[in-house]
Amino acid sequence: MSERSERTTSADEPSPASGGDDAEVEQSALSGSGTGDEQLGDATPLETAHTPDRPRSGSVGDRYGRKTTRRWMLPVLSVGVVVLGLIIAYIGYKQFGPKDIDPEQLGYTVIDDSTIEAHFKVTRTHPDQAAFCFVRAMDKDGNEVGRREVLITPSTSGTVELKTIVRSVARPAATDIYGCGGKVPAYLRAG
Repeated sequence: MSERSERTTSADEPSPASGGDDAEVEQSALSGSGTGDEQLGDATPLETAHTPDRPRSGSVGDRYGRKTTRRWMLPVLSVGVVVLGLIIAYIGYKQFGPKDIDPEQLGYTVIDDSTIEAHFKVTRTHPDQAAFCFVRAMDKDGNEVGRREVLITPSTSGTVELKTIVRSVARPAATDIYGCGGKVPAYLRAG
């Protein structure tokens, strides 16, 4: 018989299955001693992370090395996002915010196949300065068929109501206030 099968436990020696000394159980498993039931085939002992030559580590950084942190990244990105937001807000305000000269179409009347009357009002932040507006005549498909520049003379009121006649090359169906400006061309000046 082999030494393995001759091994027996005495009554005063704790058996590995009965919760004896862990070191003895581990030694028994490592040395290959014990009964055939305790060791299955050619299994190798498992190494654990807390063996004496490899202490248990508390964090991933201790095991694999620490990644360099870029503490400046968050503040720089935050400032960048704020600056970008301010730029977008400024562009939006300039594009869609209140204008110095703000026209509003009130209506129109088709007079004949080549004439239309536009009715509109203009609100200015500086009513003491002259301004001008482009008024367009549009056909039923939305194409421009006539255009006129209208001088808005200085006044005491911030808002003035105007009517103007626009000649067209085809039957007009509507009018449109294309835009207004404060730099009046020399040929539109009254006087």
